[in-house]
Amino acid sequence: MIEIVKALFDPDNEFLRLAFIVGTLSAFSFGIIGTYVVTRRISYLAGAISHCVFGGIGAALYVQKKIGIEWFDPMYGAVISAVLAAAIIGLVSLYAKQREDTVIGALWATGMAIGLLFIDLTPGYFDITSYLFGDILLISPNDIKLVLLLDIIVIVLTVYFYNKLQAICFDDEFARLRGIHSDIYYILLLCLTALTVVLLVRVVGIVMVIALLTLPAAVAGQFAKKLWQMMILAVIVCIVFIWSGLGLSYIYELSSGPTIIVIAGSVYLAVAAGARLFKNN
Repeated sequence: MIEIVKALFDPDNEFLRLAFIVGTLSAFSFGIIGTYVVTRRISYLAGAISHCVFGGIGAALYVQKKIGIEWFDPMYGAVISAVLAAAIIGLVSLYAKQREDTVIGALWATGMAIGLLFIDLTPGYFDITSYLFGDILLISPNDIKLVLLLDIIVIVLTVYFYNKLQAICFDDEFARLRGIHSDIYYILLLCLTALTVVLLVRVVGIVMVIALLTLPAAVAGQFAKKLWQMMILAVIVCIVFIWSGLGLSYIYELSSGPTIIVIAGSVYLAVAAGARLFKNN
């Protein structure tokens, strides 16, 4: 702990301070949207959206390097592809006659394939490891602005539509009977999930998105009795996971994303096992 505190105040460790700032800001969206994802049981949809994000990242790199539009950051492509994937998945799950799991699986694989093809067509070498597995230590000041903007959008919309989103998470049919356009709010929830997934890509990468989106909320769900309590606790738990993961990864020179996920998974398993033993006794 002392070593981390000293490192944070070291003028040469701006990257570490930025990582802690982005991790803390992102935790608010992770905890809030993760609560909805766990409650509604749509983690598999979040997984499909996260893999479609890679297609947008690859396309943005192509536009940036091949076409020459330098300002088009890969994260802009990630946002566009994530929201588009969320809308398609939402419409398919609500209205299409095809098997939902088949369509989602197709999007899951196609999104990754498109991203890889765009990277193949883009001149130069790109290390895609940070996008796949995350590297929060590569955060830049511009990333903080983007994370903060996405954070504000997610939090404002979630708070404003809290009651309606809560209704569709717990009882979709009851929401319809009360006159709530549940289909619209379901797609809104998927779009909010998409924006949160984009934040997660910078922290833990595409491959491990589902874990950090769901594990803090799952841990919080073991202690909270109301949805808003679960959200607050999930945010706190997520901050603890990110801070401890960053600290350990810095001290022992490990990859930050996997370290955060291992801590989150370990804590969840311990809490779940403890809850089971307590219930049996």
